[in-house]
Amino acid sequence: MPPRFRFSIHATDGKARLGTIAMQRGEIRTPAFMPVGTAATVKAMKPQDVRATGADILLGNTYHLMLRPTAERVDRLGGLHRFMGWDRPILTDSGGYQVMSLAELTKRSEDGVAFKSHLDGSRHLISPERSMEIQRLLGSDIVMAFDELVPTTSTREVQAAAMERSMRWARRSRDAFDAGGAHPERAALFGIQQGALDEGLRKTSADALLDIGFDGYAVGGLAVGEGQEAMFDVLDYAPAQLDPARPRYLMGVGKPDDIVGAVERGIDMFDCVLPTRSGRTGQAFTRDGPLNIRNARFAEDQRPLAEDCACPVCAQFSRAYLHHLVRAGEILGAMLMTEHNLFYYQALMADLRDAIGTGQLSGFASAFRARYHARTA
Repeated sequence: MPPRFRFSIHATDGKARLGTIAMQRGEIRTPAFMPVGTAATVKAMKPQDVRATGADILLGNTYHLMLRPTAERVDRLGGLHRFMGWDRPILTDSGGYQVMSLAELTKRSEDGVAFKSHLDGSRHLISPERSMEIQRLLGSDIVMAFDELVPTTSTREVQAAAMERSMRWARRSRDAFDAGGAHPERAALFGIQQGALDEGLRKTSADALLDIGFDGYAVGGLAVGEGQEAMFDVLDYAPAQLDPARPRYLMGVGKPDDIVGAVERGIDMFDCVLPTRSGRTGQAFTRDGPLNIRNARFAEDQRPLAEDCACPVCAQFSRAYLHHLVRAGEILGAMLMTEHNLFYYQALMADLRDAIGTGQLSGFASAFRARYHARTA
């Protein structure tokens, strides 16, 4: 039988690592990008087409799925994998971020977070134990501990209090998971480091997580408006505070140049809505930087989105056609733009893995940045 969870590092280049996570539903090549399937779907994509882009794992959202269609219904229907037609690993976030950012009238306490649904105003409570239960009902392969996120602009006292509570919740998440709260015989549990932009708080958080013990560790509380320079400043030290033998996951990141810089700093896993959300609004990612296909200059441009892209969209359709679809609000436009963007992101991850494996990451990263930012230089 395949292992429950095993992380192997095959090569390193500076701080960057080339690896594989082996789980019962398949292997995940790292560095890895996880397309976001918020509501049991990667928007505008069929599961087999997401897999064809090179994705090894998807992300599902605990907050949204607990509200609709409910985790209990997903469980009755055979679990999230069967429900959405995806037979490979799924990581589910804990729900903490969405509760803080989307829900109405939240009230935080040591028990958890009470809130009113943004959908219908119904009242709910997510605690560490309830988060583990929801993720178990969904059938998640990688379960995230429940945590509390506060803005990086909060006072140090507020940040410290949220981090300390998150560490108490991490212990409760671990206990609930081990008690059968989330298929411990098959699933893995990741802890989430907090501490905003403060190195001391990050170290305290990391020490608490290491004392509890997790299968992997996320760097949380970033990509929330602090800017790339501040994020990279944290990533210069935060990954090294965590267990080097375990995967490191940077939550909610991000732009292609964010990912390249984070890989250079030792991050192994990423997720972000950017490639799918941007696709639906007419932005395409290319090695020469992003294109806004809505721009009038593409109305008669017969070239593909990117002439060096091997995706099915670039093989068949012109910028002019995609411009027409997006401007006309045709569903196919969102589908094709999303497909291209996900291919681009997975090709970037493959390039990063190749560069680490051959010891050429520094040269690749420099060439990537020079070309990606050439239009704005």
